Amino acid sequence: MPFLNHELFVIAELSGNHNQDFDLAIQMVEAAAQAGADAIKLQTYTAETMTLDLRQGEFVIQEKDSLWSGQSLYDLYGKASTPWQWHKALFDRARELGMLAFSSPFDSSAVDFLESLDVPCYKIASFENTDIPLLKKVAATGKPIILSTGMASLAEIDEAVSCLRQHGAGEIALLKCTSTYPAAATDTNLLTIPHMQQAFACPVGLSDHTQGIGAAIASVALGARIIEKHFVLDRSQGGVDAEFSIEPNELKSLIIESRRAIDALGQVTYGGTAKEEAAKRYRRSIYVAKPIKQGERFNEQNLRIVRPGLGLAPKYWEQVQGRVAAQDLEVGMPLDWTLLD
Repeated sequence: MPFLNHELFVIAELSGNHNQDFDLAIQMVEAAAQAGADAIKLQTYTAETMTLDLRQGEFVIQEKDSLWSGQSLYDLYGKASTPWQWHKALFDRARELGMLAFSSPFDSSAVDFLESLDVPCYKIASFENTDIPLLKKVAATGKPIILSTGMASLAEIDEAVSCLRQHGAGEIALLKCTSTYPAAATDTNLLTIPHMQQAFACPVGLSDHTQGIGAAIASVALGARIIEKHFVLDRSQGGVDAEFSIEPNELKSLIIESRRAIDALGQVTYGGTAKEEAAKRYRRSIYVAKPIKQGERFNEQNLRIVRPGLGLAPKYWEQVQGRVAAQDLEVGMPLDWTLLD
C-alpha cells in the first residue's frame, strides 16, 4: 500500500485552487514537493458528472455562511474542476519530483479515466462515501483506497468498508473528516480517530478542513498517519478553497512538526531516559554550608539543601539534624553517611 510504508503520509490536495490555470497547477505541484509532501491529489469530475445544469432551488447553494453561497452547483463545479487533459502532465510532474499522484473519482467515467493513467491508489471523497455503485467500481480495480468518513455514521462507514472489501479493494485507510468549509476546531472531534482505528482495523488519518495546522499535528498523537490538507500557493490570490487551504511554508511546518510529534510519542516511561542520567547531578542534595568541626552537631545553619545532587538526598534532612560530624568539614562538601558519627 503506497501509504503504509510511511511513518507519516502527507497529501497536498490541489482541488480547484489552480483557478483553471495550468501553469499555476504545475507550480503548486512543484511547491508541494519542495515543502516535503508525499503526494498530490486531484479531484476528477466535470460539472456534468456532478450535477444537473440548473440554477434554481436545491441546485443553488442556500447556506448564507457558505463560502459559495448563492452559486449554482453546476457553475461551482465547473469553476473548481481540474481539466482531465491536465491530469497526466500533473501526475508525471509529481512523479518526477518523487511524489505519488492520484485522485478522487466522482463517477464511473472518472474511474475508467484514472485507470487509463494507472493511478497507484484512489481517494473516496466524504460526500461520495455512500455512493455504493461508485465504491464497487473503485474496489474492482483492486487498488488501495483512502476513504474520507465525513458525515457518515458508524453504520454507513461499516457499510462502505464492507462494500470495498467484498468487491476486491486493496488495503483501505480511513480519514476522519468534518465536511464543513472551513471546519471549526470544535467540530473536528479528533478523539474519533483511535476509535475508528480500533473499530475497522485499518490505517487512519485526518482529512483536515480547519484553518492552520494545529488540528493536523494534534491528530498524529491520536494515531493519524495520513494527513490531507487543501493546498494553495497564496491565499491572498484566492481560489475556491483558499480560505481553508495552507500555503507552502505552512505545509512544510506541518510536515516537520507532525514528524516531531510522532517522535515525541515514544513509550510509557518513568525515571528519566538514558540521556537524562547526567542531569540528575543537578538535583538538590544536602551540603555543608559553614565550616564544621569534628564533634559539632549538624543544624539548619551549617547545612543547606542546594544544587548539585552529589550529597544525601533532601528526604534525609530531618534525620541528619542534631547528628555529630565525624571529622572537620569545609564549606561545599556534599554530606554523606560516612561524615556522620
